[in-house]
Amino acid sequence: MGLWTLLEGLLLVANALAILNEERFLAPKGWSFSDFSGGKTKSFKGQLTGLIYATQYLRVPLILLNGISIFLKLVSG
Repeated sequence: MGLWTLLEGLLLVANALAILNEERFLAPKGWSFSDFSGGKTKSFKGQLTGLIYATQYLRVPLILLNGISIFLKLVSG
């Protein structure tokens, strides 16, 4: 496994986190951002919820990174 494969895997995980819907998936399971507005953001669940929301706000850079990744795959094979 090379560095490029690891970066592609991280990009896929970021894509998976970016498409999670709060109303349909996160809120019924207790993972909504409003549940962690207090001092509970230090817990692992609070940190993971923050990561999910950070990836949702960074969708435009993810689209660009996906385009670059697809282009490099097409060129290099």
